[in-house]
Amino acid sequence: MTARLLDGKAIAAAIRESVLPDVRAFAARAGRPPGLGIVLVGQDPASEVYVRNKVRAGSESGLWVDLQRLPATASLDDLLSLVERLNDSDTHDGILVQSPLPAAMGKGASQRVFDAIDPEKDVDGFHPVNVGKLVQGRAHLMPCTPSGVIEMLQRSDIPIGGRHAVVIGRSEIVGKPMAMLLLQRDATVTICHSKTPDLAAVAARADILVAAIGRPGFVTREFVKPGATVVDVGISPVTDPAIARRLFDESSPRLADFLRRGSIVVGDVHPSVAEVAGALTPVPGGVGPLTIAMLLKNTCTAASARHSGT
Repeated sequence: MTARLLDGKAIAAAIRESVLPDVRAFAARAGRPPGLGIVLVGQDPASEVYVRNKVRAGSESGLWVDLQRLPATASLDDLLSLVERLNDSDTHDGILVQSPLPAAMGKGASQRVFDAIDPEKDVDGFHPVNVGKLVQGRAHLMPCTPSGVIEMLQRSDIPIGGRHAVVIGRSEIVGKPMAMLLLQRDATVTICHSKTPDLAAVAARADILVAAIGRPGFVTREFVKPGATVVDVGISPVTDPAIARRLFDESSPRLADFLRRGSIVVGDVHPSVAEVAGALTPVPGGVGPLTIAMLLKNTCTAASARHSGT
């Protein structure tokens, strides 16, 4: 068996295409495009790449994207003051503060920032108000990565209702909301984590397996029931040749790519899982593009709700 690859790029392009009429309709009503404020603190290389992709995708979709930068030396109070200004702005419909924040801002800084963002502009879906609405099944701004995964499953005609879904990872950003969205679509959901006994055996009972832990190649064939759908949320840079060779054999084009560049981006799922799974998301090109597409969709949703007063 060779797994069917779920093309996140194509699905993300379809989602972005579906957003265009909403962007045009909003601009006609409001006299301006939907506005997205992105805040980047410091110069983390990975964050720079993620933010650049978000700015480009938003601009290409007709949004006004305002990138606000703060130096790595900025204090948490500086960041909170900027968030407050964006909250008060009439032209910023959505606000996103790129993680991670500099360690110098202190433990719990990210949560304080999430709490400070106006829930109606919280296009990441991390504010406690939006988290509460998500649990109740009535959120209109949901975390982008989990909601993107749901879009991908539905658009790929992969049944969710009545299936057993296993989520490996319990983060507030992916694991927990992913489990909730699957549950709301009538899956039976198991959440696994580092303290789960016999993790591979639990995972191997899943019809839908979502890996979101950030450990390169952690999910191997023994974790996967033959024919299962495997969603790889992990994105990890690999620079160690030993790890690269553990993941890819000598004939793999991806190993050749690593040897040429000295680094490669991989997911949580070992490449050999493609021989067992029925469907699989690649890394890169799987979940990543969907996250950005859902961010644009959330921005349009926030803009429309704010302009209509609903």
